[in-house]
Amino acid sequence: MTDMSLDPSAPVNATTAPLRVVVATSNPGKVTEIREALSGLGWDLLALDDASLPTITLPEETGTTYEENAALKACAAALQSGLPALADDSGLEVSALNGDPGVFSARFGNLDSATARNVHLLEQLRGKKDRAAKFVSVLLLAYPDGHLESYRGEVAGEILEGPRGEAGFGYDPLFLLPDGRSMAELSVQEKRAVSHRGRALEALKAAHAAGAPEREVSRLE
Repeated sequence: MTDMSLDPSAPVNATTAPLRVVVATSNPGKVTEIREALSGLGWDLLALDDASLPTITLPEETGTTYEENAALKACAAALQSGLPALADDSGLEVSALNGDPGVFSARFGNLDSATARNVHLLEQLRGKKDRAAKFVSVLLLAYPDGHLESYRGEVAGEILEGPRGEAGFGYDPLFLLPDGRSMAELSVQEKRAVSHRGRALEALKAAHAAGAPEREVSRLE
């Protein structure tokens, strides 16, 4: 009997098991967000600690692009689990800093805390009139046979002179949206509707809503 869970072209119906996909992140909040965003697809989205999975070790993010970092994690999880795997990488790109911190957003200035990184960002922008910035998220869906799919989401805004809002995390308190609110002033539901990751997830969902996209197979290494 063919294991249809490994075949993204197989239709989901009453007699076909849902596609089992490993969510390649150790962040439980991100797993919850992805499950909620993709709930309409009928996929069985598995956290790394799911009892049905072998131990999965994710590699360090050594890529120079969001796509490379997401692929490192998704491909590792797909190879170790034998199942499709979904990973993301995201960052903040600031115009006046030539796109920095970008893929290094989580380690900007070699600082360990989000508060320290926010202070460092404001210091880098002191006296600069150009405050334009954007959040970027790339989702990578990798299959054990080497098929890869990439989905990108962006949201444009500006960097504030100081933090605003109590919600969110990371650079959210400094990121001003076009509607005049910071990302940290949005509810969870509002943020998911407009965020870079939310938009990437919607792109993935739209691509799979009417069946899997045309497949191109690469080699997983």
